[in-house]
Amino acid sequence: MEPHVHSHTHSHSRDSADWQAHTLATLSAAGHRKGGARNAVVELLAAQDCALTAQEIDDRLRHSGRTVGRASVYRVLELLTELRLVQRIEVGQGIARYERHQPDGDHHHHLVCDNCGTIEPFEDPSLEAAIEQVSRRLAFAVDEHDVVLHGACSDCRER
Repeated sequence: MEPHVHSHTHSHSRDSADWQAHTLATLSAAGHRKGGARNAVVELLAAQDCALTAQEIDDRLRHSGRTVGRASVYRVLELLTELRLVQRIEVGQGIARYERHQPDGDHHHHLVCDNCGTIEPFEDPSLEAAIEQVSRRLAFAVDEHDVVLHGACSDCRER
């Protein structure tokens, strides 16, 4: 059986709208009441292309005029992570980033510059195939995965 590799046929705006609707429906079904903090965090994450730290989420909400307490941002992120609506990505040095977990399993991985802290998303169908092969070879059902590659970005390498 050939490993299934996700193709990116959906546009970003459709993916983000699908994720936002799915997330709000899941929260309601799980009995979580609506709230300004929850809606603000969900709306912000839906608009992102890549992972943000909790601090970046808090800063962006504040900058956009949304008055959400920092503790509320952390609580919402914790809840979304528990419900597997958001993926928490450990990028090293005690830093975690958060991004939406697509209902269809579509995802990307991350390159982290250990000098300047830049994080970039990347996709690689052959990496996905290799992970699928390892899963079959070791008879281990991989539910989810995230690959974080550390090094130096092109700007830092040129210095």
